[in-house]
Amino acid sequence: MSGQGEPVVRSESVARRGEQSQVAAAQARSSPPKKYLSIFRIRFINALQYRAAALAGVSTQFAWGFMELFAFRAFYQANPAAFPMEFSQTVCYVWLQQAFLTLFMMWYWENDIITEITEGAIAYQMVRPVDIYNRWFCQSAANRLARALLRCIPLFMVVFFLPEPYRMSLPPSFGQFLLFVLSAALSLSVVVAFSSLVYVSLFYTLSPTGTRLMASGISDFLAGGLLPLPFFPAPIRAVVELLPFASMQNMPLRIYSGHIAGIDALSGIGLQVFWLLVLVLIGRLALNKALKRVIVQGG
Repeated sequence: MSGQGEPVVRSESVARRGEQSQVAAAQARSSPPKKYLSIFRIRFINALQYRAAALAGVSTQFAWGFMELFAFRAFYQANPAAFPMEFSQTVCYVWLQQAFLTLFMMWYWENDIITEITEGAIAYQMVRPVDIYNRWFCQSAANRLARALLRCIPLFMVVFFLPEPYRMSLPPSFGQFLLFVLSAALSLSVVVAFSSLVYVSLFYTLSPTGTRLMASGISDFLAGGLLPLPFFPAPIRAVVELLPFASMQNMPLRIYSGHIAGIDALSGIGLQVFWLLVLVLIGRLALNKALKRVIVQGG
């Protein structure tokens, strides 16, 4: 960062990869809406190629899911009435969380975007006929969705047939399932919008490590990644549920399990829409400000 507080990007010659050439060609040929659909499609298809890595990750998610459920089960057996969620709801919450880990967890970052900013390749993106924020959004959403698709299918093929009480169940009703799908889409969008804010902050830092670690730790904890929000103390939960983090994985997982339904579910979805609009607006303003003052050093 320069002495005047301007964002500085360190640059050396950056090798262009085949995937980036495909995206650039798609951008040049497409009309504005189709540009971003092309970016989404290319990134989604490319991410689907990493099937072996996804299958390797599924075994870890099975192990972690069982570890969590065994721990919860021990506490539930002591006094089931002391917990705010039924054990069957907690089971659905944990297995859905593991199935859609890449969809909701903040520690899945786009290394291509981080490298562009820290090494100066963002200069190439600034001269292309494409909105950088929209490109980041489509790229992140496509990669997360493709990874989640590869992981959730083999996991669901097992967890729906486990013995009780560790078997995952279907949602209470079809309407509840539709609310879950809508909430999950909004949750993904909120996660991507918050990630974009973190990427913008990298224009002002010398290293992305600290920012990423801090954002991942805070957001995953307050989103219910380590412990469902209903298990938080009531005064803390009342505040946390109003923050943007509660509009991430917390809302769709609790809707699917049946812990949130009816008017409460619709209110939660409304809060997700609110935070999505706020985060996108702040992200766009922050990115535009950074790009106006950015200095690329080197060549």
